[in-house]
Amino acid sequence: MGGENDLKTWVSDQLMSLLGFSQPTIVQYMIGLSKQATSPADVVNKLVIDFSLPSSGETLAFAEGIFSRVPRKQSSGLNLYQKQEREAAMLARKQKTYALLDADDEDDVEDKGRSSDLKETENRKRHFRRKNEYQEDEDDEKESALERENRQVKRRASSSEDDSSESEEERLRDQREREQLERNIRERDAAGTKKLTEQKLSRKEEEEAIRRSEALENNGIDTLRKVSRQEYLKKREEKKLEEIRDDIEDEQYLFEGVKLTDAEYRELRYKKEIYELVKKRTDEADDVNEYRMPEAYDQEGGVNQDKRFAVAMQRYRDSGAADKMNPFAEQEAWEEHQIGKATMKFGSKNKKQSSDDYQFVFEDQIEFIKASVMEGDEFVDERQTESLEKSKAQSALEKLQEERKTLPIYPYRDQLLQAVNDYQVLVIVGETGSGKTTQIPQYLHEAGYTKRGKVGCTQPRRVAAMSIAARVSQELGVKLGHEVGYSIRFEDCTSDKTVLKYMTDGMLLREFLGEPDLASYSVIMVDEAHERTLSTDVLFGLVKDIARFRPDLKLLISSATLDAEKFSDYFDSAPIFKIPGRRYPVEINFTKAPEADYLDAAIVTALQIHVTKPPGDILVFLTGQEEIEAAEEIMKHRTRGLGTKIAELIICPIYANLPTELQAKIFEPTPVGARKVVLATNIAETSLTIDGIKYVIDPGFSKIKSYNPRTGMEALQVSPISKASANQRAGRSGRTGPGMCFRLYTAYSYYNEMEDNTVPEIQRTNLANVVLTLKSLGIHDLVNFDFMDQPPSEALLKALELLYALGALNKLGELTKLGRRMAEFPLDPMLSKMMVASEKFKCSDEIISIAAMLSIGNSIFYRPKDKQVHADNARMNFHTGNVGDHIALLKVYNSWRETNFSTQWCYENYIQVRSMKRARDIRDQLEGLLERVEIELTSNLNDLDAIKKTIISGFFPHSAKLQKNGSYRTVKHPQTVHIHPSSGLAQVLPRWVVYHELVCTSKEYMRQVTELKPEWLVEIAPHFYQLKDVEDLSSKKMPRGQGRAGAPGEAGS
Repeated sequence: MGGENDLKTWVSDQLMSLLGFSQPTIVQYMIGLSKQATSPADVVNKLVIDFSLPSSGETLAFAEGIFSRVPRKQSSGLNLYQKQEREAAMLARKQKTYALLDADDEDDVEDKGRSSDLKETENRKRHFRRKNEYQEDEDDEKESALERENRQVKRRASSSEDDSSESEEERLRDQREREQLERNIRERDAAGTKKLTEQKLSRKEEEEAIRRSEALENNGIDTLRKVSRQEYLKKREEKKLEEIRDDIEDEQYLFEGVKLTDAEYRELRYKKEIYELVKKRTDEADDVNEYRMPEAYDQEGGVNQDKRFAVAMQRYRDSGAADKMNPFAEQEAWEEHQIGKATMKFGSKNKKQSSDDYQFVFEDQIEFIKASVMEGDEFVDERQTESLEKSKAQSALEKLQEERKTLPIYPYRDQLLQAVNDYQVLVIVGETGSGKTTQIPQYLHEAGYTKRGKVGCTQPRRVAAMSIAARVSQELGVKLGHEVGYSIRFEDCTSDKTVLKYMTDGMLLREFLGEPDLASYSVIMVDEAHERTLSTDVLFGLVKDIARFRPDLKLLISSATLDAEKFSDYFDSAPIFKIPGRRYPVEINFTKAPEADYLDAAIVTALQIHVTKPPGDILVFLTGQEEIEAAEEIMKHRTRGLGTKIAELIICPIYANLPTELQAKIFEPTPVGARKVVLATNIAETSLTIDGIKYVIDPGFSKIKSYNPRTGMEALQVSPISKASANQRAGRSGRTGPGMCFRLYTAYSYYNEMEDNTVPEIQRTNLANVVLTLKSLGIHDLVNFDFMDQPPSEALLKALELLYALGALNKLGELTKLGRRMAEFPLDPMLSKMMVASEKFKCSDEIISIAAMLSIGNSIFYRPKDKQVHADNARMNFHTGNVGDHIALLKVYNSWRETNFSTQWCYENYIQVRSMKRARDIRDQLEGLLERVEIELTSNLNDLDAIKKTIISGFFPHSAKLQKNGSYRTVKHPQTVHIHPSSGLAQVLPRWVVYHELVCTSKEYMRQVTELKPEWLVEIAPHFYQLKDVEDLSSKKMPRGQGRAGAPGEAGS
């Protein structure tokens, strides 16, 4: 046993030096691989093929070392059989020897019979006969034992062959079922989206086709003749009427002042009467016998409903104090005057004060050092400024067209289109606000690229995809969802007419499943490529391969940073097209010394700017919702009570969970005499452009998601930003005029401690979904996939292990039918497995509701600071009976559905309406996807155990057991975790739980927890759990002498 442990330790050490990591499963696999190998060269070949190790001296030394150290049993397999055959032959020879001896003895007895005693001879014969019979019986037993062993060896060999053949047949059957499922999905998609890939007809051709089909339906020629005759008569009547009118006008002009004869006079009068009669009849036919409400338009050219009904609503309004007809005008005027005197007024329009009088507001001002100035990239064109001034008096559509001409990209329109025409792949560099996202697809549409297919533009964030599509539809003057549309997860706003399609990068990845060559697209634009999200990095490898396969496809890579050389090198030295974006210089200021509390420093700096600097809005970058809410509260507290002594400060937060109506406030224009301060996360770095920002405060931190493959834990950690992000933040202030950036860190930290670029997400996240997607696309060689930055080998291995445990991959790493079904759901693989498992437990209706609620994150309940107790009580009402967080989410959705999706119900239970509406939309799409993967929608609400078993079917790797100290310990990859305080089971502490995810904040917390029975783990995942893993030692009877009663000091007491 000690030798085996030494061998494992040696192999583990060698793997650490070769691969950089080691695991018990890999060590065992290496030992087994060496046992099966016939030579060290065979070991090297398998290491090179399976692990992509270089065929170097280190690999050869490792192979020779492990081959020499691994013990081999020489008597196993075929050698055992040969040894048994040799033993059988030797026994047979011995048997023949005994028979020859018997014959010799008998001859000797006959020769010496006359000289010896007959009695002794007979005794000797009887004795030898007994001995010989005993020997023969023993030999027969040995032969029968050998024959039984041979039969058992052959039986084991045949059974192993049968098992391998059965497993091979099962694998082939699963592959056939998977291929059949893919064919069914493709046929269903082809039937549903047939028109998307067909050649589109023009509007005139469509009208002609409709007219012909209607003509054929109405028996063709007769109907066509009638319709044609009616159209001809109508046109002839209009033509004759115009001729009569022209004749009358000609005669009156020619014979003006000339006396006409009686016949000429009668003819002219007759023509006038005919013309008036026909005109009158035509006008009467055009009149509609109904009342039409007159239209009321405002100065902008739009319909103004308030102006239309102003007179009608006047009678319902009370008379004011200024109304002369009001008998109580004097009394009400006095009351308004008194109320005005008692009301606190904010704002300081026309009341500018010197900042030196109010230094008491800021106890510790921060000193900054002006380090440099980021020069503007473009001069201000006077013609653009004039056109912007002219647009103030124009309609909304004309304003949009004029604003398009003022964007920095507009002067380069022709050069850009020429570059797109000349090169298949083009890297475009332009700062946020240059107009590249909204204008380039429109330029391509105007140049005719949409005649061959759609123009697709990807975005890393769904909010950006929606808002940009809405803006482009306004600029083109079309309805959103027709010519311009968007597609995000769980929401598709496109139609057959869509030619400009904005989507998240994840949605384009899903389109690869149904259309691997992207045949319906003529141009693909990957926008915000510098953010290097997980889906973007995978897209790079796919579109690069598609571009080589389709020479007609144009590929545009858009980035907002100057680090474009890396993109150019990756895409085979593609040319770079640079668009200037910032017109005005930005002054960069660093602090003299590091700040201990960057949140307090940011607040002090914002108030300092508000009092001492010229007008202009402030943008403060913070890490998350908690910091934004804290900063907002502190700012209000420090400025409260000053009244009109300082200018009005409007605080506008912006983060993901903020309701939409509050998010829109950051785009509202700032009133005169006030200043707006926007408290934002890093979403304002590139995805949003806010007008009026002149000052930027950069603390130098952001929250970055990190993933530990050893523990399977994801964490949002506050980390320093990169130099590229710092420059992006500084550039926010140079849009509408010269700006200033206040960095709350030293220049030394910027130049010596910050990384140049942010670590790509693919190197710090869970890769299970990526691996499943690539496997679904037929990409099996993940190690050699053309990633721009290779993901960690350990994370890739963990993803493969998880998918194999879930049943998505077989032992050969091939995609199974279950895995193909899971790939259709835009969810985490564990959630997808839970969806597929609902078919077995007949509760798919409940499971899609739970999956929809889990997909919207932790933004369901909210806790107002003044009503936290009420909000907590309302939330705990859904946890009655300690049913667990998953069932509680199901109760929330079902209760909301029973109230007919009432908004008032959400307010009463402190639930966010926007999140619930999104959950409803997600559920509707998941219901459609169930039908797509051929799963019947069934309900089993009363059987909570079946619902819990379905949840465990997907999340069985996420199980934990209660410890004596009140914490939990995960069963696989043991680590100490705790139930999140927001969970309904935080005070109950069940013995066994399954959780949705692990998050690391102040501790390692489990979110969305449900109680389980340990035997369910063995029942549902026998390949993952053994009985010893889930044995409850507390319920076992202790052996004598080991319990409390058997303690040495208490035995005799």
